Amino acid sequence: MSNKRIVILISGSGSNMQTLVAASQAGKIAGHVVAVISNKVDAAGLAKAQAAGIDTAVLAHGEFASREQYDHALQQLVDSFRPDVVVLAGFMRILTPAFTQHYHGRMLNIHPSLLPKYKGVDTHNRALAAGDTEHGVSVHFVTEELDGGPVILQAKVPVFADDTAADLQARVQVQEHGIYPLVVNWLCSGRLCLTADGAQLDGQCLGPHGYAAD
Repeated sequence: MSNKRIVILISGSGSNMQTLVAASQAGKIAGHVVAVISNKVDAAGLAKAQAAGIDTAVLAHGEFASREQYDHALQQLVDSFRPDVVVLAGFMRILTPAFTQHYHGRMLNIHPSLLPKYKGVDTHNRALAAGDTEHGVSVHFVTEELDGGPVILQAKVPVFADDTAADLQARVQVQEHGIYPLVVNWLCSGRLCLTADGAQLDGQCLGPHGYAAD
């Protein structure tokens, strides 16, 4: 089994990062997390990564004059860890085309909605406001389009009449922790790839909603 080098980017609590680190250390991912990088010095996930024995680094975006300058420095930092796979786990930055192209086919993101619904932020409140009866989470390849790369896997949750955004967030997060390690393992083990036709798993093209498509 291959043992790919994984770099994770975070901005906050790092709950998905923790799940990925635990899965890799338990041998459930064909790779190991070599570094966790944050754009915020006070991100709680940094301490969690350090407690798990993972190297951490901070590159504060406020210290750069432009998004392009920041992403260039971030790319150099990420590349210093020689990653095979880059994983966004609550990294709250819109990435430049140059950055996404550099990691084309090697970078994943998890987004708390059933893409293409609700790209961007505040997805749980938007689902409630729309009166949706189901909500969920998507793992996708990162491309130049915000939350627009080919979907790999989705998980759905019900929306109940008395739900709050916090209720939905908690329900969705359970699914996030289930599907993200699975997809990262697919990529690390060579089962998953990004082609001109979109995402492919075991040589088969995935539908517009990924592996979970009906």
